[in-house]
Amino acid sequence: MKPNKIVVIGGSAAGAKAAAKARRLDEFAEITLIQKAPDLSMASCGYPYYVGGVFNDRNLLLCTPTGVTRNPVFFDKAKAIKALVETEVLAIDRKEKQVVCRDLKTGSEQIIQYDKLVISTGAKPNMPPIPGIRLDGITTLLTMADTDYLRRICDEKKIKQAVVIGGGLIGVETCEALQLSGVKVTVVEALDQVLTFLDWDLAKLVENHMRSKGAQVLTSKGVKEFIGKGGKLAGVKLADDTVIDCELAVMAIGVRPNSSIAIAAGLETGKFGGIAVNQYMQTSDPDIYAAGDCVEIPSRISGEPVFAPMGDLANLEGRVAGENAAKGNSATFPGTFHTGICKIFDFSAGSTGLSIKAAERMGLTDYQTVVNASPDKPGFMGAKLLVSKMLVSTTDQRLLGYQCVGTGDVSKQIATAAMAILGKLTVEDLVNADLPYAPPFSLAIDHFIASAHIMQNKLKGRMTGISATAVWEKIQRGEHPYFLDGRSPDEYEEMHLGIGEHLIPLGALRSRLTELPADENAEIICFCKISLRGYEAETILRAYGYTNVQVMEGGIMAWPYPRKK
Repeated sequence: MKPNKIVVIGGSAAGAKAAAKARRLDEFAEITLIQKAPDLSMASCGYPYYVGGVFNDRNLLLCTPTGVTRNPVFFDKAKAIKALVETEVLAIDRKEKQVVCRDLKTGSEQIIQYDKLVISTGAKPNMPPIPGIRLDGITTLLTMADTDYLRRICDEKKIKQAVVIGGGLIGVETCEALQLSGVKVTVVEALDQVLTFLDWDLAKLVENHMRSKGAQVLTSKGVKEFIGKGGKLAGVKLADDTVIDCELAVMAIGVRPNSSIAIAAGLETGKFGGIAVNQYMQTSDPDIYAAGDCVEIPSRISGEPVFAPMGDLANLEGRVAGENAAKGNSATFPGTFHTGICKIFDFSAGSTGLSIKAAERMGLTDYQTVVNASPDKPGFMGAKLLVSKMLVSTTDQRLLGYQCVGTGDVSKQIATAAMAILGKLTVEDLVNADLPYAPPFSLAIDHFIASAHIMQNKLKGRMTGISATAVWEKIQRGEHPYFLDGRSPDEYEEMHLGIGEHLIPLGALRSRLTELPADENAEIICFCKISLRGYEAETILRAYGYTNVQVMEGGIMAWPYPRKK
């Protein structure tokens, strides 16, 4: 019996995973891995941390957990996979089932036959035709070459000012990397917030944290032109003609599928330009699979195709493609909930499922949200803050989305929420979730469960919440609700909003009801540091006949606007 000839185009996450999985399932297959770059199986999500000096051994981006470099020799000896690096695929001949490729060092060409082909050509950066974009000093952070360039800049310490164009995942991570290296960084984002997978109020908390670490963040600002001097970058001109002096600019305004080789071969693509695949990661040609940042996959919430260029998804997709290329269509990949997380200085920010913006884009109206601010563990164990937003369906109370930011353990919260969405769990399931507890790890009622408790109170009409954004809008409209701060005088002196709030400590509230508006229908908005006491104040006031009482969700710690102290 002739061995199965499997060719994989692309040797980063998805391609390397597909080739390795195919080998594990078929010892006698002839597997060829073709990579245009000189490196293989790069840990691309680690690039910003190498640039920023979190670790200094470049090889750690390329090696196995045991420290062996994943190079052609490794693939040959350990995997029996022929890995061709610095080799470009020029064309796919579907009729003859072969690929034409060129050795970039020698210029020689060769034809490689396949029975099954896997395309994992990744993504390419968005580089709009802004005047001056080809100046020396403008780069991206997508490849190992980009990484080496930025690390060299950081090591040489010759550059003092940089601009990062784009406030997405790569943008904020690059900001941190450069800032840690002593470079003054300005992040320029055309939209009104960084990290668009978050809703504005949580993204603003991240932005505030970035500023506290010395970064300048400009939102709602487009780039008009790159200004050069002697062929080198000297500044960035914004749409309002403001000029930011800099010697380095990093383009981080997203990526698009690198699907040109597939398009040239006549394979079907989707609305984002990614290769169209089915649940088996199979393209419109049954003998060709595709995986990674070059494909479109289904949203597991809307069912619609989406472009989701994430490293973990690339590995999962590559695993499925490799198995099916080796053994036929036995493995499936169902799609994504858009789960993601990133680190920004001392903050983490993550989300899974739907944000409010995503829900509205889908036309969903039957949903409810809550914001919860609370510590991740007891104070005596070094508590750190978490601020989260939970979104559930009011039709069946299923969890649809969850976001979390802060200095605490965001990853745990997002992972719990992602599995809850996968399991189609409802609020009633979540309020009694059996999660691990010990003081070094969480509060007795974990932050995630507490979020569900707040949601349950809200759905049962036991709490009326109002967002910090809605409160701010009331103030801007000149409205004057009675703001009740239920903290102690010492807490107030240490930190307060300065919005005309009245300080009545919760323990004194029952004896000081006469200080509240005489009209029991007057609007009263209660809060404290995290609004637990705000909620307790609401229950007291309702018991005494006040009818228009709300709790500012998340309290002072979720307030994204300037405050007095």
